[in-house]
Amino acid sequence: MIRINDHFLKLQASYLFADIAKRVEHFQASHPDKAIIRLGIGDVTHALPDACIRALHQAVDEMARDQSFRGYGPEQGYAFLREAIARHDFQSRGAEIEADEIFVSDGAKCDTGNIQELFATDIRVAVPDPVYPVYVDTNVMAGRTGIYRNGGYEGLVYLACTKDNGYVPRLPDAPVDLIYLCFPNNPTGAVITREQLQTWVDYARENKALILYDAAYEAFIRDDRLPRSIYEVPGAREVAVEFRSFSKTAGFTGTRCAYTVVPKACQAYGPDGRPVAVRDLWNRRHATKFNGVSYPVQRAAEAVYSPEGQRQVRELADGYLKNAAYVRQAFSDMGFDCVGGDHSPYVWIDGQRDSWAFFDLLLDKAGVVCTPGAGFGRCGQTHIRISGFNSFANVQTAMTRIQAALQ
Repeated sequence: MIRINDHFLKLQASYLFADIAKRVEHFQASHPDKAIIRLGIGDVTHALPDACIRALHQAVDEMARDQSFRGYGPEQGYAFLREAIARHDFQSRGAEIEADEIFVSDGAKCDTGNIQELFATDIRVAVPDPVYPVYVDTNVMAGRTGIYRNGGYEGLVYLACTKDNGYVPRLPDAPVDLIYLCFPNNPTGAVITREQLQTWVDYARENKALILYDAAYEAFIRDDRLPRSIYEVPGAREVAVEFRSFSKTAGFTGTRCAYTVVPKACQAYGPDGRPVAVRDLWNRRHATKFNGVSYPVQRAAEAVYSPEGQRQVRELADGYLKNAAYVRQAFSDMGFDCVGGDHSPYVWIDGQRDSWAFFDLLLDKAGVVCTPGAGFGRCGQTHIRISGFNSFANVQTAMTRIQAALQ
C-alpha cells in the first residue's frame, strides 16, 4: 500500500489564488456580458521590453544554427547573466556579491518554496502575518508545523504586521531559527528602512538564525534611502539568503526567470553544531533537481541591464506605480486606511469588514477582482489587496465602479 506524505493533508482545502479563480469563473458564467477588471493576482499586463524581445529573438536564431546551438547550460546560470546581475544589482550599490553566489532559476516562487528543503524539520520558523502563502505552505508540506487552528498553523511563529507597527514586524519574543521577510512587502506594500533591517540582521547574528529575504519587488523602490537588498546592511552576508525575480521588474511572469543569492559566508549548522556553507548545499540541491533556465530566456534577462533595458523596465515600473498611487488615493478619499502604492505595486486597504465579504461585494457590484486579506493570514481578516498591474485606463474604470458600488 503506497502512503502519501500526510503533512499535505494539513493544508487548507485550496490555494488562495485558486479560490479566487473559482469565484471569478462562477461570476463570469453568471454574468457573461459583464467585463471584469482584474486587480487581484500580481500578474503583469504589459509586453516585454523591446530590449528583451530583441535579445530573445537573437538567441532563438542562434539555436537554429548548429555552430551556435546550445544544449544543457550550467545549472546555476550562464556567466554572462550572473556577472551582469552581480555588477548592476549589488556591486553598484556597495553590496559585496559575486557572480558565483548567484543562482539563476525559473521563479522566485519556486526558490522561496524550495529553499526550506535544506533545513531540519524541527527548526523554529517565523513568518510575517500577513504573509505570502508559499512561505507557510511549503513548511507545512515539509512537516514543520502542527495542524491549522484559529487562523494559523501550530508550531509556526507568526509576526504580526499591523498599522500599529507600520506593517514591519517586531523581533520575536523567543529565539527562532528561520525568518521570512519580504520588502517591499507582498501583500501589504510596506517598506523597511536600513535601520529596521539592521535590527533583524543583528538578531539573526546573535541567535545563529537565517533570514530568507524576498526582494522580488525592489525595482519599485523610489527612495534611495531605502535598501533594495539586505546585503546593503552590514553583517547580512553571514545570515541572509535573498530572492529576486524578473517577473515584476521586466514582465517575465510568462517567460520565467529569477535568481537567488547565497553568499559564501552564509552559514547554517550541522547536527554536531559545526557551521555548514548554505551556498554549497543550495548548489548541490540546485544541480540535482534543476537543469537551468533556457539560453534564450537568460539572454533576454541579460538585456534588462543594457542602458535601453534599464530605461524600459523603469518605465514599466513607473506605470504600475502610477496605477497603485491612483488606487491608494481613491480609497483614501473614500475614508479607508491604506498602505503601499508608493514603493510597491500593491495597495493594502483596511475594508473595515470581512475581507471575503468585501471581495464578493467588489466582484458582484463593480466587476473588480481584488485579493482578500484573510488569505494572507489572521492580520489580514479585514483587509483587501489591490494590484496596480493593469492599464491606467482600466484602473480608472475600476475605481469609478468601486466608488459607485460603495456609495
